[in-house]
Amino acid sequence: MTQLIFLPILLQACIAVLLLFFFGKVKIQKVISIAGSTVNLVVTGLLFYTVWVDGSMAIQAGNWQAPFGITFVADTMAVTMVLLTAIVGFAISVFSAFTIADGRIRFGYFPVFHFLMMGLCGSFLTGDVFNLYVWFEITIITSFVLLTLGNEKKQLEGAIKYFALNMLASLIFLTALGILYGLTGTLNMADLSGKMAALENRGLVNVCALFFFIGFGIKAALFPMHFWLPDSYHTPPTAVTAIFAGLLTKVAVYALIRIFTLVFIPDVFFNKVFVVIAAFTILSGGIGSLVQNNIRKVFSYLIICHIGYMIMGLGLFTKVALAGMMFYLIHDIIIKTNLFLMSGIIIKIKGTSDIRKLGDIYNDYPKIALLFAISLFSVIGIPPLSGFWPKISLIWGGIEKSNYLSVGMILFGSFITLMAVARIWSKVFWKSAKVTKPREAFLYFDKLPKTRRFWILFPVGFLSVVTLYIGFGAESINLVASRIADELINVDSYIELVLGK
Repeated sequence: MTQLIFLPILLQACIAVLLLFFFGKVKIQKVISIAGSTVNLVVTGLLFYTVWVDGSMAIQAGNWQAPFGITFVADTMAVTMVLLTAIVGFAISVFSAFTIADGRIRFGYFPVFHFLMMGLCGSFLTGDVFNLYVWFEITIITSFVLLTLGNEKKQLEGAIKYFALNMLASLIFLTALGILYGLTGTLNMADLSGKMAALENRGLVNVCALFFFIGFGIKAALFPMHFWLPDSYHTPPTAVTAIFAGLLTKVAVYALIRIFTLVFIPDVFFNKVFVVIAAFTILSGGIGSLVQNNIRKVFSYLIICHIGYMIMGLGLFTKVALAGMMFYLIHDIIIKTNLFLMSGIIIKIKGTSDIRKLGDIYNDYPKIALLFAISLFSVIGIPPLSGFWPKISLIWGGIEKSNYLSVGMILFGSFITLMAVARIWSKVFWKSAKVTKPREAFLYFDKLPKTRRFWILFPVGFLSVVTLYIGFGAESINLVASRIADELINVDSYIELVLGK
């Protein structure tokens, strides 16, 4: 059963290669992508179930024993992230098939999309820091292609900022790898865990840890390295933006969690750094969301704000806080993907993303408005929806550590999110529009055939159902999050699984 670990990566690679054989065939590419994403959802579900029932698995590529070979590890956190990637990938694949222009598809949209999915799965399943870098580079290259596909001026402007900052982050990451290898002679995560703890030169260890924190912090859009995100994420087509919002920043958060629970066990100093940076991230993202008039930029700043919650949980580093962090990560991946899909549909309905020109959504499309309300109210954290439960765990973790800065910032972030979403709901859904269906609209939603409208809305409905399950099935999600928290704190089982010690 250990061969299951390779399947999510291998399947995405096979889908991408198969799509290359039908490079100019738009309809065939759509069918292959949706069918492949459906199969991938089943495969990753099976992998998650196997790990949940039988425990974590590891495999050494080419039968080279760790730490000398390439290691893949499927523990609870890794397979949870891979399953979430498959859920989001399926939704985006369907949405792309009915919204992405044929010209972009002919230029390779779907193959690049599935190569991106492959890179994400590889990032989550690798047990080696260097291969984490390799998978990261695959995601950066493919995401850059998706960001620029179409060659529009606003896309290129956003792509320059995105590429420059991510290349800087990659250089810092690569520098950190060099220091790490020089210190230990290995890059296997399980092997590093023991060797880093035994090093006497703690100053150099902390410098290396700081390089990793800065490199991943740029990719995760942590304060003060967050400014590139809202300037990039509103420029590409909706499907691409939704991939970025749901998954790309979260893979950097995953890397931070993995490195700073397995390789560098945070001490008092780094715990304080995480909490302070998280507090400023919540503050800057929250305030930024209140002053934007572009609905996508509002959601972009909310991404930044809520990443602060996850880093706050890492800084508190208690079982309750780590469980809350993972619960929030699960919730956030689904919610942020859905919010950006919703923004794309709103643009199709009204032809603009300017909040000042929007309105009448509830009056004209009450059923769609109520569907959208599920995600909007969930992101606020209205009980018993999905955003409520992880905040309780994070607040409790702050109280346990007597860290009232963290408690105050989580409450402040919740209040800011409430204000931002309330503004969107009142101005976009309730009020009368000043401008209806402006001339620059690309495609009006109400002119589309009913079947196409259904399939455009289907991914939003699908992710809304997942969101409702996370909220109303919070006990099950909390079991997963708590098991991940146990594994993050007690790393001996991970080391024994990989090294056989």
